[in-house]
Amino acid sequence: MNLPNKLTLSRCVMAIIFVALMTVEHVVSYSLGYFVFVIASITDYYDGKIARERNLITNFGKLLDPVADKVLMLAAFLMMMKIEALHIPSWAIVIILAREYLVTGARALAASEGQVIAAINSGKLKTVLQIVYVLIFLFMAILIEGLKVYPDFGAYFPGGDSRPWIHGIGIASIISIILVSFYTVYSGLEFALKNKTLFTPNDTP
Repeated sequence: MNLPNKLTLSRCVMAIIFVALMTVEHVVSYSLGYFVFVIASITDYYDGKIARERNLITNFGKLLDPVADKVLMLAAFLMMMKIEALHIPSWAIVIILAREYLVTGARALAASEGQVIAAINSGKLKTVLQIVYVLIFLFMAILIEGLKVYPDFGAYFPGGDSRPWIHGIGIASIISIILVSFYTVYSGLEFALKNKTLFTPNDTP
């Protein structure tokens, strides 16, 4: 197994570690989870970069890389849903889950017929937007969780009161995740149109 594929697999492992850390509601555990997510996101960049530069692109990598991305991102969204201050609506995550399962299923169907479908540009941008959302608002969640342990730090917020800022973070979070979910749907529709033969009923046995 080449280095890019090892990095891709490591991202799946880090997703599991991330979930384990995020199950503990404490600023330290959230901070460690954030660190793991950042490292995993970096591997997402470098596995593709190394594969292209060293001509190590394989069908295994084309198939597994998008799957590893989905595992990491869905783990992040599901764990962040339980953070009440972020106000993440369940329907937005359901939309994202539906799109990812649809695309993953289509890729599996294509693979069974000897065809490998690489990620399209809108799908890559979708992943970037999702990562940016998690990086920004998970960091905000860490700050909010830190205030539970060290409430005196609330006095350092402008105006000396952290509550309006926490409320603002919640509003920004819900608006952002709705926009991300809508773009996720768009990228799924574009994928479906570009690979419409996979979604066309075929009655041939």
